[in-house]
Amino acid sequence: MNIENHPCFNPNACKSYGRVHLPVAPRCNIQCNFCNRKFDCVNESRPGVASGILKPFQAMEYLDRVMARIKNISVVGIAGPGDPFANPEETLTTIEMVGAKYPETLLCLATNGLNLPDYLDDVAGANVSHVSITINAVDTRISEKIYSWVRHGKKSLPPGKGSRILLEKQMESVAGLKERGIIVKVNTIVLPGINDHHVVDIAREMARLEVDLFNCMPYYPNEGSNFSHLREPSPKEIAKIQAGARHYIPQMMHCKRCRADAVGMLDEKPDMTLLTSLRECASLEEIPDVDSPPATPYVAVATREGVLVNQHLGEATHLAIFDPGGEEPELVEKRRVPEPGGAGSRWEAMAEMLKDCHLILVAGVGNAPKKVLTEKGFEILMVNGLILEIIDAVKNKQNINYLKRKEPRRCHDECSGAGMGCM
Repeated sequence: MNIENHPCFNPNACKSYGRVHLPVAPRCNIQCNFCNRKFDCVNESRPGVASGILKPFQAMEYLDRVMARIKNISVVGIAGPGDPFANPEETLTTIEMVGAKYPETLLCLATNGLNLPDYLDDVAGANVSHVSITINAVDTRISEKIYSWVRHGKKSLPPGKGSRILLEKQMESVAGLKERGIIVKVNTIVLPGINDHHVVDIAREMARLEVDLFNCMPYYPNEGSNFSHLREPSPKEIAKIQAGARHYIPQMMHCKRCRADAVGMLDEKPDMTLLTSLRECASLEEIPDVDSPPATPYVAVATREGVLVNQHLGEATHLAIFDPGGEEPELVEKRRVPEPGGAGSRWEAMAEMLKDCHLILVAGVGNAPKKVLTEKGFEILMVNGLILEIIDAVKNKQNINYLKRKEPRRCHDECSGAGMGCM
């Protein structure tokens, strides 16, 4: 499909083509002072709201219904209602599923850019063609007025430090997307008295980074937000800002401030039949694969402290045994493993003492135990990350490629001849 068929990036396409946003990303990693995601009115069109949250399999059922009802959908996007990369497993899994079933459809993401650098290769590998990043300032003295907190890694940072990291990651995201040939649009929320005097500076910087399109989005007053007292900028004010920004970068002039569950053409009112379908799909239960043999229930984890998968199997004296069957994986016990020695007999003994487990999570594993345990029917995943998140992702068949560790190069692998010795 021609990339010109994107109704948000091409004003001519919006007259002929529609889009659908799949609301699979509920969590957010920043708190904007202009945002209140708790309020949802079906007649209100603005980012950050949706009438339901879908899991990836539910999103595919909903998408099938959308495609059957609307024949001119050219774009499938994920735009929240939180941030796609505060929900990377749900986002990447959904995008891969959509790409596999509807390969001719354009794939699009809308993000604040904070966590995107870690997933740039995943985005490009999934054939995402368009990404929108919301950048509200390129001066941290301004941006620290816009955000209450920024969650980076496991820490929630105050506005000053958080805004600096957010801007760094946004610049890295834009550069990384352009390096990978992805079309980039930058959205800036025009906030009267906060950043309205600064928008042209943002446009100038985005032009330097070779951003393809710039969108001045007028602030929509949100009851309950920290900026609920701000007024909506007038069309005349927006036109003046766009005129200044146009000197540096092409402007999007037809934005409709789409919801995270928007569907159809940009000017269309909500389709109540599809809204009902979305809510129905959000309540669907996943049908188990009846052809798959029942797995033994537990998961064994090589962990030093019981929180992270961070230990090589050969170093472990105990394995943490988790039951993944409940709403959240639950630690059953710490189980002592056979002592080192005895060559292959150690791994045979380990297989016996783990016979109630079907999966082993490790930070590293040697060839010998891997061979023995795999032949005994165990699945071994070499990963890094939080135990509960990994088990939950595996249980729900979500994408965990970004957590997998690469196997080290070993003797007899193809050698570069660099004379550095074997690793």
